Formats: sequence, C-alpha cells, structure tokens
Amino acid sequence: MELSGFSEEQLTVRDAIFKICSNFSDDYWLDHDQTETYPHELHKALAKDGWLGIALPEELGGAGLGISEATMMLQTIAESGAGLAGAQSIHANVYATQPVSKFATPDQRGRFLRRIISGEWRTCFGVTEPNTGLETLKLKTTATPAADGSGYTVTGQKIWISSAQVATKMVLLARTTPLEEVKKPSEGLSMFYIDFDLTKPGLEAKRIKKMGGRAVDANQVFFENYEIPKDSLIGKEGEGFKIILHGMNAERALLAGEALGLGYIALKKASQYAKERIVFGRPIGQNQAIQHPLASAYMHLEAAKLATYHAARLYDRSTPGHKDHDASITQHAVGVACNSAKYVAAEAAFVACERSVMSMGGMGYAADYHVERYLRECFVPRLAPVSREMIMNFVGERVLGLPRSY
Repeated sequence: MELSGFSEEQLTVRDAIFKICSNFSDDYWLDHDQTETYPHELHKALAKDGWLGIALPEELGGAGLGISEATMMLQTIAESGAGLAGAQSIHANVYATQPVSKFATPDQRGRFLRRIISGEWRTCFGVTEPNTGLETLKLKTTATPAADGSGYTVTGQKIWISSAQVATKMVLLARTTPLEEVKKPSEGLSMFYIDFDLTKPGLEAKRIKKMGGRAVDANQVFFENYEIPKDSLIGKEGEGFKIILHGMNAERALLAGEALGLGYIALKKASQYAKERIVFGRPIGQNQAIQHPLASAYMHLEAAKLATYHAARLYDRSTPGHKDHDASITQHAVGVACNSAKYVAAEAAFVACERSVMSMGGMGYAADYHVERYLRECFVPRLAPVSREMIMNFVGERVLGLPRSY
C-alpha cells in the first residue's frame, strides 16, 4: 500500500500493530481457522499495549485517537495475515463502544468502558434479527420496564452476533414502545449496554457454522425475559436508533479498512508466488495475463483506500470535541461517505482475493498458501453490516434524489 498522505499518528499505529501481529504467523491463523478456535492471544496482546481503547477517551485509559487511526489499526491486523478473523476479534470493541462513549453519562462511561479498554471485558453488538434483517426500524426484540422500575426484561432474538461466546457485554437495540404506537418508525427503539451472561436465566447463544472467519464465532442469541438493570439504558428511552447510528457509521469505515487489509495481503501473497513460480522457463509474473489483473486489482484497492480514509476523517471531524471538529459536516455526509467507502472497499477486496487465487492456480486453492482463506473471508464486507444493494438504494434515494425502490 502506498503510504503517502497518512498522518504521523496513523503511521505510528501501523508500525506498532504490525509489530504485535508479527508474533502471529500465517500458520497460527490457518490453525485457528481450521479448528474454529478464538484468537484470545491476539486480544490479550492488543489489550496489553492499550490498543483496544484506540478511539476512546484518554481519561478512561484509551488512546483518545479517532476512527481514522482505528481504521488503520484494523486494516493492519487484516493485512498482517490475520485477515478478517483477526480484525473481527476486536472489531466490536472499537465501533460498538462509540455510541456508549458519546451518549452515556460520565458515571456509565467510567464503569462500562474502562474494563473494555483493559481487555477484561469484551463487547458484542446486538441489532440484527432473523425476521427483520435490514429492516432495523421494525425490530421486534422488546425491553419491557419492570413493574418496580428497577430495570427491563428483554425478550426476542438476534442473529449474526460475533464473539457472543466470549463477550461479557452487549450493545443492544430493543423496542421499548410498540411500533404501532410511535409517530415515526425511527422512534420507540432504545439502546442498552447490558451484561451478557450466558449463565443467567433467559439468555442463550447458539453458534452458527459459517464459510469464513471461522476463528471468531457467529451466533443466534435468544432472550426470554432476560433481566437488565435500569442504568444499562444509554441516552434517552426511544432515541436508540439515532444513537446507534454513530456505531453503524463507524463500523462501515472500520470494515472498509479490514477489507483493504485483506485485499492487500492477498495481492502480496500472489505477487510473491508469481515471482517465484517458474513455468516454461520464466516466472509466471512475467506474463501479462498474470501481471495485469493483479495490477488492476491493486489500483482499485488504492482508490478504495482514498474513499475509506476520507470517510473515517469525516466521521472524526463531525464529532464534537475532536481537535479538527467541523460543525458543517452533517451526519448525512458522514453516512454517504461511510457507506460508499464500505461498498468500494468490499468490491476491491473481492477482486483482489479472487484474482490472487486464480493467478496461483492450484496452489491458490490450497489452504497452506492462505489466499483461499482470504477469499472465503472477503464475502463478509460485501454482505454485512449492510448489503451492497441497500447501499445502492441509499445512494440512489438520498444522494441522487431517485424514487424509493423498496
């Protein structure tokens, strides 16, 4: 990746994260993928050096940096060879804590975030449901106030919840007012930061077998009158959708960075192989049929890189308190930039991974050469947390002013 134009902080993050990740070989990630074993050692190493709080306040033990630096961190983890699995092992701890940091009370921030930063707690993100999918405003999981006012009881289902087998906290979006009773669809949802304790009654997580990123568990989560305290509510009741958007936009920027890292490491592996593999007396990388597709893929990654770090910069500068805060940057502009970056980075990563596998022929299909693992993982940014098609719907309607298509 061309490094010109990045800030000193971003380059410092990149160097430090590569140094940590150098202790985790390709074989480590191959083994964890095949055995579906969580990479606890990486989480511990990153926590030890304070990286889990990269975008959280310094007074809580965080680094006080922004999503721009966090995007570089997650890109670097993926690019080290850890791929999506490595990045996703800490992914939610970075983006899901953003709305907590911005909207929680000072007391909540201290109690909830310090132990995330130290690595003692891990967070998962509970929004998606099996029967509503992308229709976030129609979520059916309910948080019903207890009769004595002490808290809420949660009932419902969530799906595709990463790290639920190891998480101790969850950022949860649940309905506190029935949909038929609200004036706007965006009302009636509340955000909670809850204890995620699978030993307590009313909570269950079932692991989902999946195609890629197997080192990090994905789950369907079931709530049945699961009790949570009143002070787990973040912000005001009924305003959860607006609050959680801050986490969603951050997630799109971070996932774009992870996709970039995956694409760059795939191209690195393929280019190295193309220089060493001799066929008919010459390296296959000398053939334009190998060279040009890889070169094209690299240029698409570079273009996506610009979109990604532009989106991350807008997110940071739109945040009050940031050293370069710009009040003229709207959340609409941030949403357009983050969604666009996620789209183009995911597509560029897919092209890079697919061409890397194909350029290596049979060895690209072999697990020991690692690019097949990257190809399996690169579908995640294309599918989640929002599909390519929904991003195009968003841009068509909100940017181009076209009629709503769904």
